[in-house]
Amino acid sequence: MTTSRERETQGTRRTTGGAAPRTLAEELRARPDEALSGLLRARPDLLNPVPGDLTQLATRAATRASVVRALDRLDRFALQTAEALAVAPDPCPYGTLAGLMAGDAAEDPRVVRELPRAVATLRAQALVWGPDDRLRLVRTVRELLAPSPARPSPTGLGPTVAEATAGMSPGRLQELLAAAGLPATHDPVTAVTALTGLFEDRTRMAALLAGAPREAVAVLERLVWGPPYGTVTADPAPHLRWLLDRGLLLPAGPGSVVLPREAALHLRGGRAHRAPEPVAPELAPVTEHGARLVDATAAGQAFTALATVEELLADWEAAGPLVLRAGGLSVRDLKRTAALLDVPEPVAAFWAELAFAAGLLASDGDVDERYAPTPAYDEWLDLPAEERWTRLASAWLAATRTPGLAGTKDARGRTLSALGPDLDRAQAPEVRRRVLGLLAGLPAGATAPAEALQARLAWERPPRGGDDTRARLAHWALAEAELLGVTGRGALSAHGRALLEGSDPATALAPLLPEPLDHVLVQADLTAVAPGPLHRPLAQRLGLLADIESKGGATVYRFTPESVRRALDAGQTASDLTAFLTAHSRTPLPQPLLYLIEDVARRHGRLRVGAASSYLRCDDETVLAEILADRRSAPLRLRRLAPTVLAAQVPPDALLEGLRTMGYAPAAESAAGDVVVTRADAHRTPPRAAPAPVPEGPPAPDATLLGAAVRAIRAGDLAATAERRPRPAAPADGGLPRTTSAETLATMQAAVLTGAAVWIGYVNADGAASQRVIAPVRVEGGFVTAYDHTADEVRTFPLHRITGVAELADEHA
Repeated sequence: MTTSRERETQGTRRTTGGAAPRTLAEELRARPDEALSGLLRARPDLLNPVPGDLTQLATRAATRASVVRALDRLDRFALQTAEALAVAPDPCPYGTLAGLMAGDAAEDPRVVRELPRAVATLRAQALVWGPDDRLRLVRTVRELLAPSPARPSPTGLGPTVAEATAGMSPGRLQELLAAAGLPATHDPVTAVTALTGLFEDRTRMAALLAGAPREAVAVLERLVWGPPYGTVTADPAPHLRWLLDRGLLLPAGPGSVVLPREAALHLRGGRAHRAPEPVAPELAPVTEHGARLVDATAAGQAFTALATVEELLADWEAAGPLVLRAGGLSVRDLKRTAALLDVPEPVAAFWAELAFAAGLLASDGDVDERYAPTPAYDEWLDLPAEERWTRLASAWLAATRTPGLAGTKDARGRTLSALGPDLDRAQAPEVRRRVLGLLAGLPAGATAPAEALQARLAWERPPRGGDDTRARLAHWALAEAELLGVTGRGALSAHGRALLEGSDPATALAPLLPEPLDHVLVQADLTAVAPGPLHRPLAQRLGLLADIESKGGATVYRFTPESVRRALDAGQTASDLTAFLTAHSRTPLPQPLLYLIEDVARRHGRLRVGAASSYLRCDDETVLAEILADRRSAPLRLRRLAPTVLAAQVPPDALLEGLRTMGYAPAAESAAGDVVVTRADAHRTPPRAAPAPVPEGPPAPDATLLGAAVRAIRAGDLAATAERRPRPAAPADGGLPRTTSAETLATMQAAVLTGAAVWIGYVNADGAASQRVIAPVRVEGGFVTAYDHTADEVRTFPLHRITGVAELADEHA
């Protein structure tokens, strides 16, 4: 059986006549279809649009933007290998590369063992090409990774002797040779070669450094691992003069010197990197919590997440916060939301962003624009708890919105707001999946320290240019997964694993969620304890009648005069409240609570506030006299109109608030004198779609698209490189050459099987005749689908419009 590597070698020989490929396009041409598919899968930006042939593919693979994306997706060791090739000779034999990676002593056998994998990765992604004895780094990769004064190399190496001495006078070069104990040469080129040979010769270089002053050796030790540049004065110290005279420090500009690359490699023992990292760091130490404990903990947090989102949106459905002019939530409204949910502000931003990502929250688009629940929120409330959580978790996993950025500054110094623009980070979904994927690789119920997870992620996708975005995204992903209940005690839960794998997490979560209760325990201290989650109607009505005092495994509600008045304002009566509590309390109602309800109900509505600017009326004249005599009523500017009526110079809502502050329980009334139920109506936005994630580059292609793209590229390349056979002579009347329908069909089917390109005569729907070269891909239903080299695209041709077929040259068919 022929292996893929053997097929690739055979293809190279067929294309180049047994010689090494001269260009990247030639090497791609020799690769099997599986290798081309792997390249397009790893670098999907090369498919947009589909290249016309392999030369176009090679050109696009070498563009700066595409190369940067490819480098960002390399693991640390593959990137270190590319960095070593960037400072190696071009082309570089495999043995030279192995020496740069492992050093002269080759102390770490893992480097030697893993280097073929790294080279194969670079080759598969078209960043390196050529046989092992002539490895070539794509020029753009070398430009990005090679050292320069403006951009130090990641290896910390400086320029070569030849680069650093460019422009140096011949006399100065001869002085360097004499000081280093080398014979004089006749020209600068041989002088540079001689100095380079000295620095690359381990024995002679060791002998030269043996006579160096101790201070000079200390200077070299400071420069050896980079940066390789230093400064000197016009009159350097003797130990610096010793280094300058022998070329161990070469001029790099006015007052600046550099340690040449060959000398640095000798001091490093031949290694390009201080610490090669051939294998990923281990996720250790692993802590075992037990799968059942982790699942139970995560399920409890999942239920809390649902309750928190409901509490947030229930508060915002009456009077949601205003949308800032630039978009987003104000700092004051975020603080108020954090106080409402009893969480820190960053956590409050997360819950708001989660509801927004799930399509449950949006701006209403009114003139006085506010945030409010969407109609989808009502549909979401009707779902079972496990399905509601699945919707939230799925939205979180795919969202590019990054709540952790809220409150930070952007590049222009502007503060980023929760729910505002500029919070999208395209890498966020991939980082979340990688974090959960690492946890999924551990035993069920096990976790690893966050530092170990960060180290593994940094190895798999090393940061470049000091960018710590991925590290911050990973930190936020761990925290958010715990808040949402995807993880428990830092370990991946069973429903979190199902979410990651794309199956339905509701099945795993449903048995773990607590059953909602239909009762509370009313206590004598004016509190009611809910020993577990309550049915939604019970929780909503109890939340109107009492204030939530504490949350946790059991929720404590506190009855106050203000909370009872709130229920009465909503249109309920004292008997309604008493009957409701009696029906749902497992304990008898204590007398203090009954007295509280009766007292507030007795006083509720005795005062009536209406709009006149506003007025106040009461059947009890003594109550009005008491209000007039109270100094706290001065801001209301009250005056008596009648024994039972007072007029105020403030609006009705201000009058209501002022009287309530004084300890009264007034009620608003309509123009007809009826009590107005003051509970605000629930507000909804118009239908809104959830925000679409911002993709990081083009999506990954599926197998069908890859197969079609490879066939199209092969067909276009064959058409571009094929030698064309002279076309059949045209008939005497000047028409197109013709073949029978059977001959046309047979030739097309044979071309599909062999991958050959053919010439056809074609008449379009307008009757215009043309000849073109095509590479058939599929023949069915009276149509032939082919890559049309003339139009540079894949097209479908009706067979009955093809007048004739002419094969191309045999050797390229």
